[in-house]
Amino acid sequence: MAPTDETAQAVQQTPSSGTTPPTPPPAGDAVGQGGRMPRWLPRAMVLALALIAVFQLGSWAFHQLTGLLINILIAFFLALAIEPAVSWMASHGIRRGLATALVFLGATVVAAGFVTLLGSMLAGQIVRMVEGFPDYLDSVINWINTTFHTELRRVDIQEGLLHSDWLRKYVQNSATGVLDVSAQVLGGLFQMLTIALFSFYFAADGPRLRRALCSVLPPARQAEVLRAWEIAVNKTGGYLYSRGLMALISGVAHYVLLALLDVPYAPVLAVWVGLVSQFIPTIGTYLAGALPMLIAFTVNPWYALWVLIFVVIYQQFENYVLQPKLTSKTVDIHPAVAFGSVIAGTALLGALGALIAIPAIATLQAFLGAYVKRYDVTDDPRVHGHRGRGAGTVVRGVRRLRLRRRGERPDSERTDADTRTDTGRGPGSEDGSP
Repeated sequence: MAPTDETAQAVQQTPSSGTTPPTPPPAGDAVGQGGRMPRWLPRAMVLALALIAVFQLGSWAFHQLTGLLINILIAFFLALAIEPAVSWMASHGIRRGLATALVFLGATVVAAGFVTLLGSMLAGQIVRMVEGFPDYLDSVINWINTTFHTELRRVDIQEGLLHSDWLRKYVQNSATGVLDVSAQVLGGLFQMLTIALFSFYFAADGPRLRRALCSVLPPARQAEVLRAWEIAVNKTGGYLYSRGLMALISGVAHYVLLALLDVPYAPVLAVWVGLVSQFIPTIGTYLAGALPMLIAFTVNPWYALWVLIFVVIYQQFENYVLQPKLTSKTVDIHPAVAFGSVIAGTALLGALGALIAIPAIATLQAFLGAYVKRYDVTDDPRVHGHRGRGAGTVVRGVRRLRLRRRGERPDSERTDADTRTDTGRGPGSEDGSP
């Protein structure tokens, strides 16, 4: 009897082992478990938001404190520069605070005297130029009238200038810019006061600062930090004192020339040339010599030419004789590197960055030189700038090619048999007999 559909379904629904099959979970529970948020996701979101907030807060704080950090960096290098003088005074029984105050007082007196003398010189020259301006204007007008056959008058030019829109706008802009200039001057004075204060504390409490820094480092790291500190002090102080000595020599030499030419304000101009020429490398001498040339030109145009010739000759003497002897043991860096470091320091920190750029690069160079392993240089002529062996090899190769085209052998490829054949000598005797 064939099974029907109902009996087949009954057989399929009856379990073979006699146990009840597991019932599948409801569809609603599956959807609930798949759509539930993992437990770690809220914590991760909160942590990510906290990290973003901390980063934004740190970025804002760093942006607000950039000026203060730059002032501290400049003050640190100034403290390194005066550290040898302060240490020398402290070794002779003077307290570090008093020694630092004496160094700062001396530097302040010198800077104030230089600015006062330079300001008086510039003020005198400006007054002289203003008083002589009508005469200069009359001479220019006479030359124009004579050359171009015009009829210009000084009165007409003065009235045109007084009633011009350009002068009115210039006066208005100058009046509105007075407050900006005053704010910049006050900001500069506050910045100088901040730098001086931090420099004083760094120099006066130098040993305490080193002890505080080394107390949080292991002994091996302490030795490296103290070594780096000593290198920085030597390079920065050596740079300052060597440049000061070269500025003194340059100032005396230019003072002698200006005094012989009877140029006014010779002492102030000599100090100007000495300072600018030494603390702005490579082109500082030519920049510093522009002002004495201008003052000498007002006395006699030929005097300006003599000043230019002397500036060029002294620059060569300084570069090839004086500077190698004075800076070989203090700051020995390439002139191109020094000039590039000054440009970079000026772009980053302004005028003060130009002053600390060279000692910073010299310190970095000395510190890397103490840890970078160096090897003996080969005696290859190319190292000394002579023509290398490669050029001779190329010439010999061309010569061999030409000889082969002619059917001849080069000398380097000739065998002993070829040599004996050319000379008519046999292998058994020296006179060529077999």
